[in-house]
Amino acid sequence: MMFAEVMQKVQALDLAVLNQELEAAQPREILAWATETLPEGLVQASAFNVDDMVITDLLYREFRPRHPVPVLFLDTLHHFPETLELVARSTQHYDLNLKIYRIMTVDSRSAFAQRYGDKLWETDIEQFHYLTKIEPLQRGLAELGTVAWITGRRRDQAHTRSDMPILEWDKQQRLKINPLANWTRTQSWQYVMEHQVPYNPLHDQGYASIGDEPLTTPVAEGEDERAGRWRGTGKTECGIHI
Repeated sequence: MMFAEVMQKVQALDLAVLNQELEAAQPREILAWATETLPEGLVQASAFNVDDMVITDLLYREFRPRHPVPVLFLDTLHHFPETLELVARSTQHYDLNLKIYRIMTVDSRSAFAQRYGDKLWETDIEQFHYLTKIEPLQRGLAELGTVAWITGRRRDQAHTRSDMPILEWDKQQRLKINPLANWTRTQSWQYVMEHQVPYNPLHDQGYASIGDEPLTTPVAEGEDERAGRWRGTGKTECGIHI
């Protein structure tokens, strides 16, 4: 089926009806619907956080679709070494169809600082995220012929996500699928432990949500799960989901 035909099929979906049907569904049921409905043009966007790893495990260990779903990872050049080690370990463990996208003008953190200034995240965080995340994501989704992409977001992660639907349209009218929307952090970790899913060791050191190294700190007991991201800035999203 041609890309235009697949896109037309996706855009004909009635999301209001589907969201009602899927609201009480488990992540494996939502992903089963996605892989059956969209055997082509489906992509997982992953930061290799624990919730992303749950989805990858379901897709690659349980479902094993005929055409492995591409896993799109944004190499911002500012990740923790532990994150990059997990990417490599997971790729080998699951034989991932991994697709890495990054800024096109530089290829290292030092080169980034030389070209765009030291600590751009402090002087212009919106530009930093555009260069390292937003543009590479959109380029990646376009080059992969994406008609629908899967995220690891949950409603209980932040107040900005509390009303998030299972299915929604992004700004390019691609389908965005949030199979863990109605799960909790506890449920994700129960799944990881039960199925021995690889995860980032930084989670054991108080990092509840892991992003770029300069912008991520551990979370104290009682703090919001994403309180360690952009601490002190009032920022809650990097922009790829807005």
